[in-house]
Amino acid sequence: MDAVDEKIIAELTHNARMPHSELAGKVLLSRNAVRQRVERLERQGHIAGYTIVRAGEDTGDVASALVLVYRQDRMRGGDVLAALKRIPEVVVCEILSGDFDIMVRLEAASLERVRSIWEDIAKMPGVRDTVTALTLSSVVNRPRRGRSSTARG
Repeated sequence: MDAVDEKIIAELTHNARMPHSELAGKVLLSRNAVRQRVERLERQGHIAGYTIVRAGEDTGDVASALVLVYRQDRMRGGDVLAALKRIPEVVVCEILSGDFDIMVRLEAASLERVRSIWEDIAKMPGVRDTVTALTLSSVVNRPRRGRSSTARG
């Protein structure tokens, strides 16, 4: 990736629906050269997908936290997992080996919402205890390859 590729990604991050002709003007290349670069960036996994942001939604930073969950019965705690699947702010839920049973990553619109979800998790039947850590900053946040469910048309 060179500086032009970085500029293309920055522009598409700001507006993923930007036409190639407009993008070409911003990066000082022909429309065809931009199209070829975007296709290469997609093939190489630098662009893994495109997303939709609904009008009126807060597009600022989200509050995120890790919640480590101890279940009362590790082997028969399926109800806890089912309940966690129903919380839209749960972006990752993994069963762990070791001391903790479940690791949950929350991404919510506010710290208040994170607190509310944490309270809900702590009150769930089958949850013995939780340990929660708020995310202060993100150092690495790589998209997982091969998991994109959307593509640019």
